[in-house]
Amino acid sequence: MSKLLNKTFVTSTPKLSKMAFLALAVAITGCNSNITEAKQNNAMNNETATNTATNTSVKTDTASPESDASVVKAIEENLKASGVEQKIISAVPTSMQNIYWVNAEGSPAFYSDKEGRHIILGQILEVGKDHPVEISSALTAKVAKEKLAAVDKSEMIIYPAKGVTKAVVYSFTDADCPYCAKMHSEMNQINAEGIEVRYLAWPRSEDSVPKMEAIWCSADRKTAMDKAKNGEAITAPKCKNPVRSHMKLGLSLGVSGTPAVFTESGIQIGGYLPAKELAAAAINNS
Repeated sequence: MSKLLNKTFVTSTPKLSKMAFLALAVAITGCNSNITEAKQNNAMNNETATNTATNTSVKTDTASPESDASVVKAIEENLKASGVEQKIISAVPTSMQNIYWVNAEGSPAFYSDKEGRHIILGQILEVGKDHPVEISSALTAKVAKEKLAAVDKSEMIIYPAKGVTKAVVYSFTDADCPYCAKMHSEMNQINAEGIEVRYLAWPRSEDSVPKMEAIWCSADRKTAMDKAKNGEAITAPKCKNPVRSHMKLGLSLGVSGTPAVFTESGIQIGGYLPAKELAAAAINNS
């Protein structure tokens, strides 16, 4: 069972920069050892002319209608008092009294109390029913579903199902990730199980960004992806591409390693899974 992590920040703690805050959030919520380097977070949030991402239809700054504006304001003010300038998008009440699930711009979601003085990074599990349930699971899935559905298909590299499409999965992937390569080696079997795979770019380190951009800038993206997953070098003229925006989207959904596989319903089902297990999980959670 996952253990509750209740790291907190209060206004009396040493001051943290926004980048330090984001890096700590990623490190604590990371699901495997392939956590993105801190410098990638800096690159993702650096809105300069060197950013080659396309204008994307993804909206990561839309507040939920259930959001409590007073909690949003309190969190922003307390973070600012601790030296962190952070835009809070929404703070939605959970099943735990006076605990809110918080979405922040360019950062993984976290929890806060009603006064916005304590930030909780990690999981909070509700027990006493058939099995432990993460209290934000339904909220997380709803947000992920909306954000993933907003990504234009032209921005993704899609491997369609063979025959009837039984389910669709979105996979944040990295060409330099061994488990991503393992998943890709089973693509024919995954597609034969009736699963459509939609790739989004999520290089785990800044060193992998040029390769991912070259894949997305290739005339034939699927062939480039196939070659990259096989360890071949990929070259292509520079172009406007969605790699940076996919990285930002993934971070907003809590992605901290690859592959990160989501169903159309917004549920994250992996991690690498063997083809038949992935298909079953996709179909059961679609």
